Amino acid sequence: MDPTDIDVRRLAKMIDHSLLRPELTTGEVLDGCHLAARYDVASVCVRPADVPLAVKALAGTGVAVGTVIGFPHGASTTPVKKNEALDALAAGATELDVVLNIGLLRSGKDDAVREDIAAVVGAAAGGACTKVIFENAYLKDTDKLRACRLSTLAGADFVKTSTGFAPGGATLEDVRLMRANVPAHMMVKAAGGVRTLDRMLEFVAAGAERFGATATATILDDLAARRAGS
Repeated sequence: MDPTDIDVRRLAKMIDHSLLRPELTTGEVLDGCHLAARYDVASVCVRPADVPLAVKALAGTGVAVGTVIGFPHGASTTPVKKNEALDALAAGATELDVVLNIGLLRSGKDDAVREDIAAVVGAAAGGACTKVIFENAYLKDTDKLRACRLSTLAGADFVKTSTGFAPGGATLEDVRLMRANVPAHMMVKAAGGVRTLDRMLEFVAAGAERFGATATATILDDLAARRAGS
């Protein structure tokens, strides 16, 4: 995608407005939902306990409600992750960002990692899209390549760089690697450290199609000002 062709509405629909910080109050979550609705982003990504609140706040807006599974470490058991997914679906979530089991991946337990992802994909089938978070800050490139393959085999809709809670977030190199190693129908989400318009547009050029962002208003207001001045 050519980033020079992106207008404000199109970029907004590439953003999942992130509301995952542990200290957020319910009022701050509601404020974030109202911001997401005002800018008409793709979705909000809220903590699991906030899904009912977000669903009510965003009803009729066209902004989806997503949540996280096995977050942020990926080390919950597979039945727990599956039940988290089912609970989120029952509460109205339509996008699920699941952290793969990082330790199992680094241990070479590929079948267990694939089955773990597939359990969430299966629970979400027909009700939500699934995004697999790799947490690339802890992985070698060979691990990332295996994670791409296992996510593909498990039937996920997206691969995602990071939780935003590890020592490092999205990098252009990782997005390029992930884009090159999943099928065309799968999308790549960049998260962690994408805080400016110029940085987001660099990631678009590298192949990212969705972003986890907290600086949503700043980024979209910047693009609107640039387009108005061009």
